[in-house]
Amino acid sequence: MSETVRKLEPEAIWGHFADLNAVPRPSKKEERVIQFMLDFGNSLELETFKDAAGNVIIRKPATRGMEDRKTVTLQSHLDMVHQKNSDIDFDFNTQGIPMYVDQDWVRAKGTTLGADNGLGVATIMAILESKTIKHPALEALFTIDEETGMTGAMGLEGGLLKGEILLNLDTEEDDEIDIGCAGGIDVTVLRNYNEKPVPRGVTAYQIEVAGLQGGHSGMDIHKGLGNANKIMNRLLYHGSEKYHIRISEIDGGGLRNAIPRESLAKIVVDKSQSSEFEKQFERLKLEIKAELRAVEPELKIILSELKGTPKRVMGLGAQEKLLKGIYAAHNGVYGMSAAIEGLTETSNNIAKVQVKHGTIQVGCLTRSSVDSAKMDLAHALRATFELAGCKVTFAGNYPGWQPNPNSEILTVLVQKYRALFGEEPKVVACHAGLECGILGRNYPKMDMISYGPTIQGAHSPDERVSISSVQKFWRFTKEILEHIPKR
Repeated sequence: MSETVRKLEPEAIWGHFADLNAVPRPSKKEERVIQFMLDFGNSLELETFKDAAGNVIIRKPATRGMEDRKTVTLQSHLDMVHQKNSDIDFDFNTQGIPMYVDQDWVRAKGTTLGADNGLGVATIMAILESKTIKHPALEALFTIDEETGMTGAMGLEGGLLKGEILLNLDTEEDDEIDIGCAGGIDVTVLRNYNEKPVPRGVTAYQIEVAGLQGGHSGMDIHKGLGNANKIMNRLLYHGSEKYHIRISEIDGGGLRNAIPRESLAKIVVDKSQSSEFEKQFERLKLEIKAELRAVEPELKIILSELKGTPKRVMGLGAQEKLLKGIYAAHNGVYGMSAAIEGLTETSNNIAKVQVKHGTIQVGCLTRSSVDSAKMDLAHALRATFELAGCKVTFAGNYPGWQPNPNSEILTVLVQKYRALFGEEPKVVACHAGLECGILGRNYPKMDMISYGPTIQGAHSPDERVSISSVQKFWRFTKEILEHIPKR
């Protein structure tokens, strides 16, 4: 299947993308892909090295006649989000990504594709390898751990880069040019609880929420997609209110930057109330599915009786506080930007809920293009969960990227896009976390821009990249490099 992808045009990009996707590269486990990039740079006999944070830097001299142009840093991240459908047997730590062509799209088999940001990495590799593309002096920066903390960008020392212009190849609409992005912070909720023996005379059930679209917790948060953790909590809350269900365990969601698609819970109900509970559950299921029918037509909410009975359940006090805390905690868009029409300013994703063996863990990712608004929502979440008796910590705080509408490289991109494609590009800021804001702290004079091919369903197993869009992106990139301003 992946061999078919290699034959797509432009082969220079798709061949490198296939090579890259053969290398396991989940966030925080990038050792193999780091070595892959070091070997690649050395094979071209270009200056190649790894910095203290683990980022890989490769430098290539200007082509003849381009020596007087500003040095360009081409930047993409090496890691990828690892998400898969529950019925797929796949190990991201040991397996490469099998790909296939579906009309104008390249997809993976039940897993994330890694087009975010593998297409950017592959494009830079194609440029570094090329002997025909005109370009100024180039500096390729391949960062690590973008998806789960941006620690590569955070660890990049000032003074290491030589570029005056940075082209970040990590956005997902080919008619957009990004000049700003949101910052983010991880909000983690922890609590221990006392486990109690399962009462006698109960019926044990499993509740499954599945079939949701999921997606990028920044770029897709405004779509009103279903959040498996919030849906599950609603089911449990109403069951607890009326039928005194007892929770044995919950396992919902996972990565902070992915809208949770699935959740599983095990509960018990007194046998005298089990029949009425099942009827109430069915009514609530139909109610939720009706609410989400337009955006989540494949939503599945399944109640099934367990053959065996769990041995332990949550104490009632902890259970009540947890369900009320998650119910009260904000999920989704919190505020829209007053400065940029249509831009989500602040949001939160309740990404992970795990309850098992006496421990509660809830993981959120709070984003905003306004740092004070980001922290305001983070503190609102802290207050909510502290009222539920939980300990709340903040980590991984990273800044947004403030737009510069007077950017010199922005002018170049707008002019070249207009000339090539006969229409105006959309100059936007996005609600995702791009590394430009972090890199700008140590390189404040660097002129930055971000663009990329059309990728849909990023951070979910429905991730796909448009073949025709990659062709458009390649043509655009080559034209940009040929018209970099002089020093």
